Amino acid sequence: MTQIQKSPQPAPAEPAPGPPTPSGAAPHEKETGAAWRRDLSASVVVFLLAVPLSLGIALATGAPLQAGLVAAAVGGIVAGLLGGAPLQVTGAATGLLVVTADLVQRYGWRATCAITVLAGLAQLALGALRVARAALAVSPAIVHGMLAGIGVTIAVGQLHVVLGGSPDSSAVDNAVALPGQLAHPHTAALLIGAVTVAVLAGWPRLPGRAGKWARLVPAPLAAVLAATAVGMGTTVPRVELPSWRLPQPPVLPDASLTAVLTAVLTVTLVASMESLLSAVAVDRLAAERPGTPPGRPRLNRELAGQGLANVVSGLLGGLPVSGGAIRGSANVRAGAATRRATVLHGVWVLLCAGLLAGVLELIPLAALAALVMVVGVRMVSFAHLRHVQRHREFPVYAATLGAVVLFGVLLGVLTGITVGIFLALRRLTHTRVAVTEESGRHRVRVSGQLTFLAVPRVTRALAQVPAGAEAVVELCGSFMDHAAYEALQSWAATHRATGGSVALGGRSGRPIAEPTSTHACRPWTPWRNHHCTRPAPARTADHRSGGQLLGGVSAFQRHTAPLVREELARLAREGQRPTQLFLTCADSRLVTSMITSSGPGDLFTVRNVGNLMPPPGSDASCDSVAAAVEYAVEVLRVESITVCGHSGCGAMAALLDAAGSPPSSEGATPLTRWLRHGHPSLARMARIGRLGRGEVALAGRPVADDQERLALVNVRQQLDHLRAHPCVARRMAEGTLTLHGMYFHVAEAQAYLLDESGGRFRAVRADVPAIGV
Repeated sequence: MTQIQKSPQPAPAEPAPGPPTPSGAAPHEKETGAAWRRDLSASVVVFLLAVPLSLGIALATGAPLQAGLVAAAVGGIVAGLLGGAPLQVTGAATGLLVVTADLVQRYGWRATCAITVLAGLAQLALGALRVARAALAVSPAIVHGMLAGIGVTIAVGQLHVVLGGSPDSSAVDNAVALPGQLAHPHTAALLIGAVTVAVLAGWPRLPGRAGKWARLVPAPLAAVLAATAVGMGTTVPRVELPSWRLPQPPVLPDASLTAVLTAVLTVTLVASMESLLSAVAVDRLAAERPGTPPGRPRLNRELAGQGLANVVSGLLGGLPVSGGAIRGSANVRAGAATRRATVLHGVWVLLCAGLLAGVLELIPLAALAALVMVVGVRMVSFAHLRHVQRHREFPVYAATLGAVVLFGVLLGVLTGITVGIFLALRRLTHTRVAVTEESGRHRVRVSGQLTFLAVPRVTRALAQVPAGAEAVVELCGSFMDHAAYEALQSWAATHRATGGSVALGGRSGRPIAEPTSTHACRPWTPWRNHHCTRPAPARTADHRSGGQLLGGVSAFQRHTAPLVREELARLAREGQRPTQLFLTCADSRLVTSMITSSGPGDLFTVRNVGNLMPPPGSDASCDSVAAAVEYAVEVLRVESITVCGHSGCGAMAALLDAAGSPPSSEGATPLTRWLRHGHPSLARMARIGRLGRGEVALAGRPVADDQERLALVNVRQQLDHLRAHPCVARRMAEGTLTLHGMYFHVAEAQAYLLDESGGRFRAVRADVPAIGV
């Protein structure tokens, strides 16, 4: 069949306007009773989480406590209906807590509401200008440093409330006053706060079946209920909700225009960044669920929805709102299918505020303060810190964090941007030159960009190489201007004239003086097509005895080693920290780093014939795979395990050939003994039949033959074997480990991911972007 290829068209930045497709909802579920039940259940879970969190944020800002409930209701209903990230849950902004507290203290509550309205209008304008994607271009080090600084400020301030005191507006003043507060704590408030923190920390770790059922109740709700019960017989400040009445209209602050614009800009910046980052994170979390079709949040629409929610919240006397990863992740994990879950959660908050005010007034303020304090502590993420350190942006992170704590959010962000620009300029202009001698060979290593500014430093280093010596010059930067090129070529010619030898290696993986067309090999090029790894004609015998392997290693040392040496040196110092365990077949056609676009330190890979995972209780000769899994799960603390089968698997063919023969231990070879662990897969395929019975299928095309069907069944069976191992089962129960199935069709160069809920392997599309935050 002839296919007509159309010229590629540029993809639009946003999907065309129209009815939103809920992220995380399969199309056939949109109007079914199952989707409604999932949304209803998720809305209740998020509601139970949002009420104590909203009250705690309102308490920490110094705003009226009902302002937190107004923000939760408005955020859920308005942003839930109109936003572009359907599973995101909007409410009182954790990231704006410090900013809002400062505004309330400086200008009063009604003026803070006016600033909220103006910030919402600014967000509407930004959404109309379609700048949401551009906002995500801000360095993650700045964003995470800002959130960490806000978290530190929150935690230190709320610790005073837990101890029975009251916080100051300055984080520095709070830190200075903390020793005195610790010396004279309020015993009852401290006890209530300690109970809250203990329940928050221990609730997700409750063991056994009882713990599984208990975790259906959100940890913040369980902590507040426990603290309220403990504080029943004590005299401590509690929630006070005045009778509901029409809110007073906002009034503009009695301040200069510059001060007002600064306040509006700060609220707009923080609320927008937190909402957009949360939208991307929640969408990524939803995409990991089985059965979730690929989709992207409509960020410009989300920004406009957040703006309208802020306008309404400010007019009704509510706190500034933003999307939050805490509420959004709870919504996804509770099984939300559409935006109905978000809207219903807002309705439940509204009903609770009107009908259950008396119950809410039993909650001690110390419990809410402890809840918000823990939220602040968790905003300082060590995972983000490791990520920033890996990308050499820790100075930006630290500068932003420190400036936010000392000077406030806006100055903190500006400080981070300034430090980031300085580091970028320094990396562009800073060049390091090192000269070493190894067994008579002089190695000159140039790190950084090679411009005319670095030519004097490079020529001084090259002058240290003795005349007539063997020299290797490694250029590890990504740019070299004409002046530097001419200087290197001139020195190389002079050095060769004195009887010396020079090898000049560039960043691109080829000698810099070599014509571009002479080295066109790619990392995935097989040896038979390689131009740079073929042995010399005089070494034909070496070719048969491993010379091709030696040629490949030599090409690595020549072209690749200079590029990866710095990263490998870092891994050697810090040790391996992979996040994924990849269990696949030993087949030579499966190149795991090529399929997953991974590099050194990313994957902990286990390979064997047939990608088999012997179940617990197998004979001791099969412990090697289980040992690797235990090491990855318990020691390396990987976050996911993927079992990957493939087309044309020889192990599956051998299992099918032996299917009619009775098993015998006499004359069994190591290979036949190993393939016994594939017999459960063979039996499972026989049980489900050729149609798969809902257990295995390929989305988009039929299964080709029994060998492919067995490869698919085998992936599911080995996942079941993995779940039977105690270390895997425990981590999965804790919610810290996920399992995935994958199938790779070699001839199509196509990967398929398993949707375990329906047993279908879905093709991974090339046009689905990977978004990192």
